Amino acid sequence: MKVRGKVVVVTGAGGGIGRELVLNLLSKGASVAAVDINKEALEETVKQVREKSEKLSIHIVNLTDREAVEALPEKVITQHGAVDGIINNAGIIQPFVNIHELDYEKIKLVMDINFYGTLYMTKTFLPYLFDRPVGHITNVSSMGGFLPVPGQSIYGASKAAVKLMTEGLHAELKDTNVNVTVVFPGGVGTDIMKNSGAEGSRNTDTREQDMSKLLTPKEAAEIIVNGMENDEYRVLAGKDSKIMDRLYRLTPKRAAEMIAKKMSNR
Repeated sequence: MKVRGKVVVVTGAGGGIGRELVLNLLSKGASVAAVDINKEALEETVKQVREKSEKLSIHIVNLTDREAVEALPEKVITQHGAVDGIINNAGIIQPFVNIHELDYEKIKLVMDINFYGTLYMTKTFLPYLFDRPVGHITNVSSMGGFLPVPGQSIYGASKAAVKLMTEGLHAELKDTNVNVTVVFPGGVGTDIMKNSGAEGSRNTDTREQDMSKLLTPKEAAEIIVNGMENDEYRVLAGKDSKIMDRLYRLTPKRAAEMIAKKMSNR
């Protein structure tokens, strides 16, 4: 779906990849409904737009609140007149600890935001997308959604659920006007650790060294929007995601052992 002249809803728009998605879409002529739970972060996203634009609206929504999500489409339509696509980008990671050390409250929060938030958005907006000449759903999974990462097993499980749900949705909608894309970012230099409450759970010096090797949020956003515009089935964002995808297909155990070894050195 070419985004020029279209209305696209972006979750997690208060920073990182989400903010860059907003800026990218606006630069390509789309109207954007920016969604986040953090009002101040959304206002900062607005400040990043070079010129004040009526094509941008902000919506403070807790994605774990189904009723709040179900009220969102009419608000977007009131502001923009229609909705043509959604990018479910919002997500959090877990503290870098093993499952037996992770409390159920954090487990539930990760699943509620990453999986159920994506599910609520998808089910809620689908009827509106069916009414458009063409519609698009882009769901952001993760490299961790197909490759196990020790200390991020629940995060990975939530993103694996997003992966399989999105792939199933693609099959279900193949004869409709709605296209579906699933995205697998590798390492991206964002504040997801701090925003997820995982700050301090890894060595700071190592983390700073790693940042220079990561895909920037701007680069990731460009890859994601290109995937949407080209109606791609799956998008691997970043060299690491592409390499590990190939390796995991060839030898899953070896790929998992490589990631486990790398994580043990952090």
